[in-house]
Amino acid sequence: MRFSIRSRLFLFLLLLTAPALQVSAADLKPEDLVAHHLDSLGTAPARDANKSRVVQGTARFKLLVGGGGQLEGKSAVVSQERKLNLLLKFPNDYKGEQFISDGDKSYIAATTSNHRRSALGEFVMSQPVILQDGLLGGELSTAWALANLDHNHPHLNFAGRKKIDGREVLDLRYQPKRSNEMDIHLYFDPETYRHVETVYSIVLASGLGASVPSMSDQVGLTTPSALGGADPTRSSKQQQTRYTMEERFSDFNTTDGITLPTHYNIHFTEESQDGKTTVYEWDVTASEVTENMSLDPRNFQIK
Repeated sequence: MRFSIRSRLFLFLLLLTAPALQVSAADLKPEDLVAHHLDSLGTAPARDANKSRVVQGTARFKLLVGGGGQLEGKSAVVSQERKLNLLLKFPNDYKGEQFISDGDKSYIAATTSNHRRSALGEFVMSQPVILQDGLLGGELSTAWALANLDHNHPHLNFAGRKKIDGREVLDLRYQPKRSNEMDIHLYFDPETYRHVETVYSIVLASGLGASVPSMSDQVGLTTPSALGGADPTRSSKQQQTRYTMEERFSDFNTTDGITLPTHYNIHFTEESQDGKTTVYEWDVTASEVTENMSLDPRNFQIK
């Protein structure tokens, strides 16, 4: 009899608390999610003590759809407070990528053999808030958007729990103060609050100004004239194109009290209404992280 009464009482209390737990999860405030995320990087004193960071490693480029083959190279993410220099370097006609921000203005290098920006470079150039708000590179950089909210002043909206590739995540929508035409979602692990992915998507009426070289498994990299810079007259007649950039972060490791991802992946997709789709991938593995290194100001010089 005692067991029955206790069981009923436990069930009654469980039924009372379950709705409350559901409401609590649904009402998670954006500022609470950001606070939990920042704590996942390190304690407040540890974060405040790190004013600069250099992350070095390897890089790999692949053309997944619209061609084939890959390139191997090096990577570096150099940052100081809100300044950033993200470099992906390959020993080829396609030299890689370089994105620089001095905290206000930005620069994207022309790195293709025809001295134009890649498709990724043109996309970031067309959406300057990606660099200016410190979104690119995520928490690998001290310029990280969520660590500089007092400067960026974005509108944040917690969109609940979602599943991406079978994995449950917390969805935080990031609406920049300077622009609202691009859809930006930041995703977090619900257990650790680590930032695991950022997805940017936008539909533009015309194509971007350039494209990375196409690749062939047999002859290596080539740069057909058809994939050079777009003709402005022709661009104005193009149908709408959807662009999606996904930044993925994984394999976290702690150095000097700061926990950062050691695996960084950029997945960039162009989808035109005529059915043509091109997918590029840049994959970075960090091998060395150095905090509070003295940096040359020329790292962040806008050219």
